[in-house]
Amino acid sequence: MKDKIKIFLESDLLERYLLGATSAVETARVERYIVMYPDVRKQFEELQENLEIYAKMHAIPTPDGLKAKILQRIRKQDLGRRKVRRFAIAASIAAFLFAGSSYFFWNQNMNLQDENTMVNNRIQNLEADMKQQLEDVRNQFIVLNNPQTKKYLVNGNEKARELKAVAYVNPVKKLSYINVRNLPNLPEDKVYQMWAEVNGDMVNLGIIKSIEDKDKLLPLPYGKNAIGYITIEPMGGNPSPTVQNIVANISY
Repeated sequence: MKDKIKIFLESDLLERYLLGATSAVETARVERYIVMYPDVRKQFEELQENLEIYAKMHAIPTPDGLKAKILQRIRKQDLGRRKVRRFAIAASIAAFLFAGSSYFFWNQNMNLQDENTMVNNRIQNLEADMKQQLEDVRNQFIVLNNPQTKKYLVNGNEKARELKAVAYVNPVKKLSYINVRNLPNLPEDKVYQMWAEVNGDMVNLGIIKSIEDKDKLLPLPYGKNAIGYITIEPMGGNPSPTVQNIVANISY
């Protein structure tokens, strides 16, 4: 029986149940285990508390101006309908006076439709961005709370002794993240840049900006026997790493 509970706890069923990602059969199984086994119930309550804390720490603020953009869209749609009605009436009257005026009203209507399409596209892009951010938070939570996740401490070499980072790698979920906690100061014309060598390809992960949130996790491309690097590069970054300026690396 203990082995059965251990196998259950080492799976990610509890985490996925908390995030609403289980099937009907999995949901029934999780709820049955929570009721029947104190160890499962205890871990579920701990995960529930961790999720609340993590959600508060990484709450995604509503993008600036989203509410105003939505209200603007509603007003434009209402305004567009009113204008179209007015233009249609005016066009009917003006048609008796001169046929050329109809083109003006048609052109105005097309402009309104273009503006409405533009607003719709912007809102869809914002919704897609928010969905991606939520998915990233979900993956981070699973990685940090899954017992199969491996943790690697990363220290800088003699060129950046104060550099400190922690990498989290989950080979089952094929997810990996790095938390850069401290970066030594650099001259104004230099920056830190992060890289990953995955399946023989060097991936540019971009410049590491100043650390404002010490708990922020940066995604690492997952791969078997992958290697992550942090280098010092000229301001603006480099398309390829400067090997002699590697200050830290991590094999994961």
